Parts: sequence; C-alpha cells; structure tokens
Amino acid sequence: MAKRKEENFFSPENAKRPRQEELDDFDKDGDEDECTVSFTNGTSTLTAAEVGIIESIQLKNFMCHSMLGPFKFGSNVNFVVGNNGSGKSAVLTALIVGLGGKAVATNRGSSLKGFVKDGQNSADISITLRNRGDDAYRANVYGNSIVVQQHISMDGSRSYKLKSETGTVVSTRKEELIAILDHFNIQVDNPVSVLTQEMSKQFLQSKNEGDKYKFFMKATQLEQMKEDYSYIMETKERTKEQINQGEERLTELKRQCLEKEERFQSIAGLSTMKTNLEYLKHEMAWAVVNEIEKQLNAIRDNIKIGEDRAARLDRKMEEQQVRLNEAEKKYKDIQDKLEKISQETDARAPECMALKTDVTAKKRVYNEAEVLYNRSLNEYRALMKDDEQLCKRIEELKKSTDQSLEPERLERQKKISWLKERVKALQDQESSINQEIEQFQQAIEKDKEERIRIKREELDVKHTLSYNQRQLKELKDSKTDRLKRFGPHVPALLEAIDDAYRRGHFTCKPVGPLGACIHLRDPELALAIESCLKGLLQAYCCHNHADERVLQALMERFYSRGTSRPQIIVSEFRNEMYDVRHRAAYHPEFPTVLTALEIDNAVVANSLIDMRSIETVLLIKNNSVARAVMQSQKPPKNCREAFTADGDQVFAGRYYSSENTRPKFLSKDVDSEISDLENEVENKKAQILNLQQHLSALEKDIKHNEEFLRRRQIHYRELKVKITESISEIRELENIEEHQSVDIATLDELNLADSEVDNQKRGKRHYEEKQKEHLDTLNKKKRELNMKEKELEEKMSQARQICPERIEVKKSASILDKEINRLRQKIQAEHASHGDREEIMRQYQEARETYLDLDNKVRTLKRFIKLLEEIMTHRYKTYQQFRRCLTLRCKLYFDNLLSQRAYCGKMNFDHKNETLSISVQPGEGNRAAFNDMRALSGGERSFSTVCFILSLWSIAESPFRCLDEFDVYMDMVNRRIAMDMILKMADSQRFRQFILLTPQSMSSLPSSKLIRILRMSDPERGQTTLPFRPVGQEEEEDRS
Repeated sequence: MAKRKEENFFSPENAKRPRQEELDDFDKDGDEDECTVSFTNGTSTLTAAEVGIIESIQLKNFMCHSMLGPFKFGSNVNFVVGNNGSGKSAVLTALIVGLGGKAVATNRGSSLKGFVKDGQNSADISITLRNRGDDAYRANVYGNSIVVQQHISMDGSRSYKLKSETGTVVSTRKEELIAILDHFNIQVDNPVSVLTQEMSKQFLQSKNEGDKYKFFMKATQLEQMKEDYSYIMETKERTKEQINQGEERLTELKRQCLEKEERFQSIAGLSTMKTNLEYLKHEMAWAVVNEIEKQLNAIRDNIKIGEDRAARLDRKMEEQQVRLNEAEKKYKDIQDKLEKISQETDARAPECMALKTDVTAKKRVYNEAEVLYNRSLNEYRALMKDDEQLCKRIEELKKSTDQSLEPERLERQKKISWLKERVKALQDQESSINQEIEQFQQAIEKDKEERIRIKREELDVKHTLSYNQRQLKELKDSKTDRLKRFGPHVPALLEAIDDAYRRGHFTCKPVGPLGACIHLRDPELALAIESCLKGLLQAYCCHNHADERVLQALMERFYSRGTSRPQIIVSEFRNEMYDVRHRAAYHPEFPTVLTALEIDNAVVANSLIDMRSIETVLLIKNNSVARAVMQSQKPPKNCREAFTADGDQVFAGRYYSSENTRPKFLSKDVDSEISDLENEVENKKAQILNLQQHLSALEKDIKHNEEFLRRRQIHYRELKVKITESISEIRELENIEEHQSVDIATLDELNLADSEVDNQKRGKRHYEEKQKEHLDTLNKKKRELNMKEKELEEKMSQARQICPERIEVKKSASILDKEINRLRQKIQAEHASHGDREEIMRQYQEARETYLDLDNKVRTLKRFIKLLEEIMTHRYKTYQQFRRCLTLRCKLYFDNLLSQRAYCGKMNFDHKNETLSISVQPGEGNRAAFNDMRALSGGERSFSTVCFILSLWSIAESPFRCLDEFDVYMDMVNRRIAMDMILKMADSQRFRQFILLTPQSMSSLPSSKLIRILRMSDPERGQTTLPFRPVGQEEEEDRS
C-alpha cells in the first residue's frame, strides 16, 4: 500500500496541511463561466495536485461517439453531467481502457474491438496526465505533462504512444506506461479509484456479504497482497518440489562425482607418487655421489697408507744401500788385504823352500836320533823328560808339516759334513722364519684394513648418534611445544603465518602442519598411520594459489635452498567434510585410517581424503592377519591397501616392509619415545666405545705384531750370517791347499765379507721387489682414484642436472634404488588400472563442477526457502496488523460519516470466512435496532453506500477518484448530504482529483474555483443503449 497523504477529514483542524504553491495559473484552461467561490467557510487554501491527475481526455470513434472532447478536468472536483446516452460512461470507460485496463474491468464490453465505433476501423484515446513538482516522472524527458495515446484496431489489438508535453513520442512500450502508473500510484482496476456505473449498481443491489468483503479487500489492495502471498506460497511449494527433484538429481550427480573423484584421487595419489619418485631420483643422484665420495675417501686413505709405506720402503732401501756399500767396501778392503797377503806369500816362497829343506835335514836328524835312541835306550830313560818334550815337539812338527796324514783329512771331511747339515738346518729355519715374517706382515696389513673399516663404522655410528641426539632434543623440546616435532622452524613459521593473516595477506589462513591437526584413537597404530601418510603429516593446506605463493615466500625465510620443504596442498576450503560413506572401505574388525583418526578440521580431513584416499586404507595390527585379509582372500570392498602396526604396506598381490621402527610425529607417549631414544643414544655411545676399544686392541695387535716382525727379521738376519759363515767355513775346508802359511783369519774375513755382500744384495733385491710391487699397487690405486674422480665429476654433473641444489641423503643408493623400483611398479600398476590421466581429470572436473553447481543451487534455494518462510511469517503478521488497522479505520470513518445524518451503523469483518456485514439504523440509534442494508430504502442504501465508499477513500491512496452515478436511488435530502460529504472531503484533500458522473444538473452546487462542471451534449436522435454484454476475464485476456 502506498503511503497515506491524508488525516481525518471530519475536523478541519486535523486535516493534513495541503501543499503551498502558487496557483495563479490554476485551471487556466477552464470554462469562463465556471463558479469560483470556495465552498468551505473560507478556511481552505487553494492548492492543486502536481502529479498523476487527469488534465484532459479525448475520444475518437470510441463506442458510439465519433468525437468526444477534449475534456479538460480541474485539479480537484469535476462533475460530468448529462443525460443518459450522452457519453458520461464512455469517458470513464475510455479512462480505464486508455490507461491500460482490460475491457472486462469496464463491464461494458467483452473485448477491445467492441469499443470501436461501428463502421470504423479503429478507435483512439488520448489522456493527458499532470507531471509537475518534485515527484514528477522523468521531468527532463516528459516535461509538465505526459500524453498517453492508445490506438485500438478492429481486430482487438492496441498500441501505445507516450508523448512529452511538446508532443514528442518518448516510448511506445506498455512497460513504460506501467512504470508511469506505478510511479503515480494510479489503479484503474481498483473500484475505489474508478467505480463504474455497473459496479456501483451491483454493489448497491448486492445482498452477499462475501461480495462486500471482496470489494473492501480489492479497494484497499489487501486482495492483491493476499494474492501475492498465495502466489509466493505456490512458488515456494514449486521451489520445494524443485529442491526435492534437485536433491534426487544431486544424489545421482554426487554418486557420479564421487566415482570420478575416486578415480581422480587415485590419479592424485599417482601424482604424489610421481612427486615422491622425482624426489627419490634427486636423493638417488646425490646418494650415488655420496657413495663415490666415500669410495674416493677410502682410496685416498689407502693411497696415503701406501705412500707412507713406500716412504718407509725408500728409507729401508737407502739403509740397505748404505749397508751394501759398507759391506762392499769391507769386502774390497779384505780383498786388498788378501792380495797383499798373497804377495807376501809369493815373496816368502824361497823361504818356504828353505824351510822344507830344513825339514828334510831335520828328518835325517830324526832318523839319526832314532838310531841313537835305539842305541841309547838307557840314556832315553834318563832323559825321559827331555824325550817327552821332544815327542811333543815332534807331534807338533807332524801336525804342521805332514799334510797328507789321513786322520786330519778324515777329521776335515767330517767337519764339512757337519757344517753342510748345519747349513741345511739353518736354511730350513730361515724358510720358516721367512714364512712367519710374511704372516706377520699380512696380519699387520689385515689389522690396518680392519682399523680403517672400524674408523668408518665409528664415523657412521657417530653420525647416527648425532641424528638421534638431534631427534632427542626435538622430542624434549616438543614436550613444551608439540609443533617442534614437525621441525624446529614450525613454531616460527606458524607465527609468521598468523602475522601475515592478520595483515590480510591470505584469503584464508593456511592450515598445517596436518599432523598437528589430527589425533589417534589407538596409539598402537601410530607407526602404521605415519607409514601411510608420510610427508603429508608435515604438509600445509592453502585455499588458492595466491595463498600458496605467499606461504612459499614465508617458507623461504625458514628453509634454506637445497633443503626439503613441507608440501603445500591447494584446495578450496570447505566447512563440511566429504561424505565418503558409499566409497569407504569397511571391515567389521579393522578401522580405516579415516575412522582411526579424530579430525576436527574439515579442511584437513578433505585434504587427506583427496591426497591419500584415507577412507580406503585399512589398519590391521598383525602382519599375518593383514596378509590373510588382503591376499588369501578377496580384499574388502573399496579397500585398496592396508598397513600393519609395524608400518608394513600390504596390497592384494604385494607386500612392502617398513624401514622405520618407531613413529616420529604421532606418538602420544613422548616420555616413552624420549626414553627409547635415550637408550638408543646410550647404545650408540656404547657401540662407539666398543669400536674404540676394538680399535685400541687393533693398535696394540699391530704394535705387537710389528715387534714380533722386527725380532723375526733380526733373527732372520742372524741366521743369514750363520749360514754365510758356515758356507764360508765349508769353502775354506774344501779349498785348503798346501800353502797353510796363508793367514786363515784373513780368508775367513774375506768369506764373511763376501757373504755379507751377498746378503745385502739379496736384501736390496728383496726391498726392490717389494717396492716395485707396492708402487704398482699404489699406481693402480692412483689410477683408480683418477677414474673415481672423473666418475664423481660425471655423477655430480648428472646430479646437478636432476637436482641443482645438493640435498642431504641419509639412505644408501641400494635402498633408494629398491624404493624407486617399487614406486615405479606402483605407478605402472596405477596407470594400467586407471587409464588416461587427462581424460580422468577432465571428467572429474566436469562432474565436480556440475555437482557443485547443482549443490550450490539447492543450498541457495534452501536458504531462500528458509529466508522466505521467515519473511513470509513476519510479513503475514504485518499484513494481519495492517488489515486490522485498515478495518478499524474503515469502521471509524463509516461511523463518523453516518453520524452526519444521525444514522447509526456498524461493520462486522469476518476475515476467517471472508465476509463483511454492514448494519445501518436511520434515526435514533440508541432506541432503534440495527437493520441490514437490504432492509433500507433505495436512498438510505445509496447514502450508506456513499459513506462506505468515502470511508474506503479515506484509507486508500490514489491521485484521482471516479464515481459513476453515485447518487442513484437517492432522494434530494440524502443526495444533498452525500454531496456535502464528498465536497467536504474534496476540500480537505485538494491534492487529489475527484471525477463524479451524474445525470443530475448539479445546479445547486456552491460556486468555487475548485469545482468544474462538464456538461455532455444530449445523445443523437434514435440512439439507444449500447449492445454490450459482460464477459469473463479469461475471454478478455485471450482476445486482448
């Protein structure tokens, strides 16, 4: 309903003050003889309506009239008077039709073509509406007036021309006319605005209380509001049906989408596997480099040891060369001495011959002495002592001079045999000692290699100990801050994320690390869940790619280049978790990863479902039971894989063991983890201590063996000397000649020197061979080192091509190779089972967009229905209050209007049954009973009807009011009273226009400038009533 512009018109002091404006040019087009005297006691101010009133109307070939008008109406009260058939009702009908009303609304025709005069092809209606002041409609286009021209054809069609004040056509669209009528609040189909003659008669003669109620509802536009409410409720029901259909369709689309999503998630898992494969390749590239570097370090260590040994051999060679030089010098000196002795021997040869002659002479003397002995036996006895001395002398002479004596030769042969046996024994002993020396040298080399191996093992254990100590520190830190378990930089990174979010850098605050957002229902499954989720536990979720770029920039502040960063998952955040009931794995005894976790954040749950399909992964603690469930029989429905409490991964046809022994992120018993790590740290320390003790024992063994080796080498040299001496003695005995005068000591020295020279030469050759052999080995190691260095350069070049920044690798190349092969097999299996990745992604995106679009529409419609119900409930309450207010106002006005003739009356509204009963009692109301209007006389009934209409005018809004033959059935008294009431109301509402049609002369009206009387010419001779018949609304709509 439009805003009301009037107050109670019964008392002038309560009337709304009319607009103040100059009316010097008011009604300049009016008739010169029109009365201009005010009919109000001089208290009213001349004002005029500015918008929406009828300035003029002109008809051509309309109904029975070739030309009517133009009729120029005043701004307040207009009486159109004339005899029946003069065209009064035609003007009113043209007003309804010309402003867009239907033919049936006039009660004078079934269709528009019935309004075209017989014999003519068309009819024209021209209506001028006032358009002034602040409320003017498009004043810059139309000016102060809007001309509505309607052309009606014989076939019942019509067209519009909307012209400005200057006659310019502004629009030909009916929508523009509707906009103008809405702006001016003109309601041609409202009986309060335009009450036709036929409707007035029907209302006066109606005995149905329901018709009165309908008239009231239509006049106050409550009927239109009610119809709007009914239409809205019907629309709501249709919308609910659409929602039900949409939900049914949504269920099917959701099923299709989830099928596509399951395949897409498998592909997404494939992408994760490919990402992991690329990272493993990066690790593999640098792991190969690490192993080659270790081999290079080992070769360098061996070369260093070899070079040290070569230096020792060089020193020994130099020492041996010095000894050889000394032995050769000694040998030469002895040789020179022997040469000198030989020269002396040659020089003394004549002397020897003289001595031999002397010996011969002495033999003759001996013979003579012997003869003398025989002769002088007695003298011999006397000379016994002398004889003994002589015998001794003789024996000495025999030994020194008689070389051909047999006993001496035998003694010498016996000694030579003994010496040879001794040499053989010494040589056997030499061979045995030489073997011992070789064994000691091998033992020393083996111990040194073992020492190198233990040192490497000690270094590896120290690295492991350092890693465990770092992990232990992180665990101890996590007791006060659990986030540090996911990395030492995580708390600082999360603070940076919070700060960036407060600054508005993120659309939605990133979520992570995901491991910190989940909780275990069963702590025994911690390792299994970690083996399943792996790097996703440290991952973060972003709402869009813009947020991802901001998070990447933040991570660069905490993670240096070349180090591993947490994964970032980009997925639109949703407040509800996916419904995976129809595609989740189920087993009555074993949970899935999804059901084994408590996840409060839907974004975290949806990300894990998208990236790892956790609803399809079973958790089975026992390894043998897991094999039985997954491999001995058909796996449970929708189950793709399973994990055991030990972290082993079980497929339908494969089984992969876990490399981890304890959970790192999800263990709730931090104290137990710390205790276990402390025990492991102590074990590693004990292992390092054992290795150091073993290393110390090896050092002792090496020193002990080197001492034994030194002693054996000394013994070996002593044996060599003894062997040399024995051989020299044998040679001396074998080479004894007659020249016994040669100094035996000198010969012995010569033999010894010769033997020493031989020994030193053999020693030198031994060390030369050892040095050559060692140098060959050393050169081989150097060549191997060069090859390894070249290989290292190639591998490093290849590694940089694969991964430019070097990364720290803790696993060996063999383990990584196994993981890569295993991952490749899984990727091939996924490819074989799912098909083309691009097509799957396209189908999934289409299905997801279709589902989300329909889901959004259904949600929007549900929200709309909910909001509509709330609004409708509130508006219906407001409607009921408004209806009650209008009802009360209508009763009040009606009672006041009746009281002007001392009538009493009452109106009873039954909104439930939709009836309106009006009871009126003429005369003294206190003493008379109320009568129904049907019991009243025609004049009383007409007067009551006027009071009812005026009361409706007081509560309804319209720029003009039209009444056709309002005073029918009234006597003069009632007509006069009704006329005064209408004029009084018109005087209180000068901003409204009143058009009253009556066959009366209206000569008794007071003179006033606000009243204009339009007199119609008498009808042509022979003209009778028009052959119109009322028709239904449907027929009108079908034809117009």
